[in-house]
Amino acid sequence: MGRTPIAPSPAPEAAIQIPTRRSEKPRRSRPPRPPPPEPSNWVTWLSPAIIFINIALFFVAMYLNNCPAHSHTCIGASFLGRFAFQGIHENPLLGPSAATLLDMGAMDVKKVVEGGEAWRLVTCMWLHAGIFHVLANMLSFVFVGFRMEQEFGFARLGAVYVISGIGGSLASSLYVRTTISVGASGALFGLLGAMLSELIINWSIYENKVQSLMSLVLIILINLAVGILPHVDNFAHLGGFLTGFMLGFVLMIRPQYGYINKKKMPDYIASSAKSKSKPKYKPSQCIMLIVALIILIIGFTSGLTLLLKGADGNDHCSWCHYLSCVPSPLWTCQARCASSQYENQLQLTCIQNRKSQIYMLSNGTTALPVQQLCAELCG
Repeated sequence: MGRTPIAPSPAPEAAIQIPTRRSEKPRRSRPPRPPPPEPSNWVTWLSPAIIFINIALFFVAMYLNNCPAHSHTCIGASFLGRFAFQGIHENPLLGPSAATLLDMGAMDVKKVVEGGEAWRLVTCMWLHAGIFHVLANMLSFVFVGFRMEQEFGFARLGAVYVISGIGGSLASSLYVRTTISVGASGALFGLLGAMLSELIINWSIYENKVQSLMSLVLIILINLAVGILPHVDNFAHLGGFLTGFMLGFVLMIRPQYGYINKKKMPDYIASSAKSKSKPKYKPSQCIMLIVALIILIIGFTSGLTLLLKGADGNDHCSWCHYLSCVPSPLWTCQARCASSQYENQLQLTCIQNRKSQIYMLSNGTTALPVQQLCAELCG
């Protein structure tokens, strides 16, 4: 075994010091500039809670619905019992009846305007029409809600989710006047809108920003395009998206790149970094925040005022109905039915598909508008 060769020691060279000239002053060593703080990862507990509440309320709706006690066309009555689904002709999404949803707080314009039940703007976003409806919404929430709560915390996630849901309900109630509305789609689109505005207002701190912007816009456009199909409340999607988009400017603002938080660093570094630190927010960020806040206040105030006065948004916008449904040779947007009534029996016949159904007017179905029954029959 041989020894490992030893390299010549550099110590003699390191000991040689070149004298500095008098005119040259030795440079002072500057402390290294601290790296930008990493975003804090919050513990996600609100996102699972929102998913649990939505699913639990769906089971409550199915329990209260008790389809076998009121109908002979229930699906799965033999093994689901009172949790059986309504018949396909009444609810193709496999869920409770419209009457049950209405009793639990579904959005109904007539009850809000004439009955003063404005609380339905909030309750309808926690209800779902069927098992496919709730599963699709909650799977979408998993991909968006958890990430947002990890980056921004439960308070901002909850604020965007609830306020966007109310904004979606408000927009839906101004333009969808004949049917009830349920679902968390408005809140989910609000989260997408907040993600988009968060990217815009914090533009300087992101890498690959153009790629992120294009991919996010593509996802939003695809989801909004689904809303032009019949029986999809795209007004709730648009209202929730615009509300979340404005909330993102207000709640998702971050310090600009180059800002140094002196409270979280040692004094000897803070003193040297004082002159080089940028302001916390850019002037453009502050302007966008103020404008978005003003638009939110004006939008909610005017929308609630018009709703409580019973105003119909379609009377002031003759083309807005195309935002929710675009007619084509494959489907129709307006459900039309021929009706005839004999004593307590109401017979409706859909003109498009010639389906016919008889409804008894002696039970809770009298609370349902005829146009809603027609839409379900033609659907």
